[in-house]
Amino acid sequence: MACLLAVFGLAGCNNSPWETGAAAENTLYSAVRESSPRHLDPTASYWAPETPYTYQIYEPLYGYHYLKRPYELIGKAAEAVSQPRYLDKNGLDLPDDVPGDQIAESVYEIRLKPGILFQPHPCFALDEQGRHRYHAMKLGELAGRFSPLQFQHQGTRELVAEDYVYAFKRHATTRITTPIFGIFSEHVIGLKDYRALVKNEDAKLRANLDPASLDKPFLDFRQWPLAGVTAPEKHLLRIRLKGKYPQWNYWMAMTFTAAIPWEADAFYAQPGMATVGLSLDTWPVGTGPYMMVEFIKDRRHVLKRNPNYRGEPYPCEGAPGDKEAGLLNDCGKKTPFIDTLVSTVEREALPQRAKFRQGFYDIEVFERTDTGMDYLVAKQDSDEIRREYDAKGFRLDRLNGVDSYEIGFNMLDPVIGHGKTPEQQNRHRKLRQAISIAIDWDEYSKIFPSKAGISAMGPLPKAIFGSREGTLAGVNLITHRIVDGQPVRRSIEEAKRLMVEAGYPDGRDVKTGRPLVLNYDFYVLPTPERKVEIDWVVRQFAKIDIQLEVRATDNNQFQDKVRKGKHQVFWQGWVADYPDAENFLFLLYGPNGKTRSDGESYANYDNPAYDRLFFKLKLMADGPEKQSVIDQMVKIAQEDAPWSFGYFPHASAAVQHWVHNSKPSLMVRDHGRYLRLDLAERQQRQAQWNQPLWWPVILALTALAGLIAWLLHSLKRRDRLSARGDLIT
Repeated sequence: MACLLAVFGLAGCNNSPWETGAAAENTLYSAVRESSPRHLDPTASYWAPETPYTYQIYEPLYGYHYLKRPYELIGKAAEAVSQPRYLDKNGLDLPDDVPGDQIAESVYEIRLKPGILFQPHPCFALDEQGRHRYHAMKLGELAGRFSPLQFQHQGTRELVAEDYVYAFKRHATTRITTPIFGIFSEHVIGLKDYRALVKNEDAKLRANLDPASLDKPFLDFRQWPLAGVTAPEKHLLRIRLKGKYPQWNYWMAMTFTAAIPWEADAFYAQPGMATVGLSLDTWPVGTGPYMMVEFIKDRRHVLKRNPNYRGEPYPCEGAPGDKEAGLLNDCGKKTPFIDTLVSTVEREALPQRAKFRQGFYDIEVFERTDTGMDYLVAKQDSDEIRREYDAKGFRLDRLNGVDSYEIGFNMLDPVIGHGKTPEQQNRHRKLRQAISIAIDWDEYSKIFPSKAGISAMGPLPKAIFGSREGTLAGVNLITHRIVDGQPVRRSIEEAKRLMVEAGYPDGRDVKTGRPLVLNYDFYVLPTPERKVEIDWVVRQFAKIDIQLEVRATDNNQFQDKVRKGKHQVFWQGWVADYPDAENFLFLLYGPNGKTRSDGESYANYDNPAYDRLFFKLKLMADGPEKQSVIDQMVKIAQEDAPWSFGYFPHASAAVQHWVHNSKPSLMVRDHGRYLRLDLAERQQRQAQWNQPLWWPVILALTALAGLIAWLLHSLKRRDRLSARGDLIT
């Protein structure tokens, strides 16, 4: 009987990876590739896979209009985008059109929207006397709590300008990684000196503590004023910058400038918190539309609607074609539309893709704009697949990207880096140039069409002002020749001649005779689909007799290696923070080196001529003078070859038809609040695409019926046997 019930029970089963009834819930499902985010603390977070959380939880001062193109900055927590006042060295006002070199100071005064509340969190909870309930906990009082939601009392308070002051001050900390401190300290008045002060005060606090202890006393930045960032009024933030920096407003659209309440820092600094993973890196505290409610490392992360979020309206204007595409249908309605965002960590691409094709992922990967390329390529290769995808209505819109991929060289490395003497510098430069010739990025796009793009001649994609991509003026003459008006990659013979000049004929050190072996540091584990790409890179180096030792790790290990300068050759991708040439060219700016300054230059490139030009670039608006400076900088980078300029990928996200208001963009990261689900369509399509197979049930029932018949026959036969075993007729 139990077997019979089990067989009939199969009829009620489905192949959904989610809980029963999930398709009917207002929950969006998407995948996370390979591992959990490392940093959700906005001071430290600077990695694209972290943005599905940071940009839904935190609110920077500004953001981008969701629909308009070209991109338009708008106020988020701020009422409007502030335009600076310019002052001379005597503190007197200057006209807006004054030359940049005459400006001593830029002053931004930003007024916040009143009434914005932080999400519920125990760090704000007060007792009957108005004291913080959970700011004086002792070791052991956590009592098995691993989430802020496990605390009985939750609280909130209004966002004020001092929360942004506190956030800017935290960039001076030495306790956590601060990838943007190098850039901010060059512009924000007093921030560089502020770090020295904070470092000294922190040393005093920790003087008698075990350096290895995870518990560190609260570093309260409210104690020390920062001249460049102040709050003259409750809802007024004042930021003072050195000189002129036109790109500054772009930075204020990033979560680096999101507000951080001092209460959260104090709460998480208590004994035992770090040991159980209670920190801003896992449990952020923000004012955005969502809040973290579940964090299971390397498995699953869940965001739910922030009950204190005020509900910003959906936009009523967009780019040409948006109205026809239905992107203005929700004009004026309060966001967010979706209650819950669920992200599941996927180790392999195939099951991830299969779940999307079955309708179980609404967006294949929430923050990626390249996942749709696999589907577009498959549609071109197979009429059957094209018919399936068209029938399912997958949204696979193509868009112009503002990102790039390249292979870089650690310029601090003694073999392939800058070099200590002029003779070394010349040899190492020729080695990098030879490798840059050997790596055939056109071939890469042909072999991996789903990751295809336009082979890069320099660091700037075509959509960015100053780019010469696609023109003869932009051809990288180190790696290419111009033949009959077309760029042609230089030959392997030319690359090998450079290898000889570099001191490595036939890939062997001319002095020792030993083969040249370089380490290739890759930031994801070598899964089968990744291994094919890794092997391709190995073959490119083998063309000029260089042996490549692959050292693939997960991203967290890779980041540790880069900070210590233990990398050599590496793969990197870059997604623009904002649509300006400076945001690409700063990746090769000396003071922004990852190993020395914890910046974002993984190559640790340092060229004084390039840096001087970069400093000029920062003062310039788009125009002929800026173009000239960009051209000079690109030429220096091409000759020095700190990167093998890779490709600018084509972009397309993979989104289900029932996900409305989807307009994938590399600039707009807070898109979760704008998306809306058609739950009826999702249920209908999932049922249609995952109809149960009845033949196994029928086969099992037939086998079961045969078994029962045999058993009945055997019982009847036994009843007719005599004591001697004779059959009684």
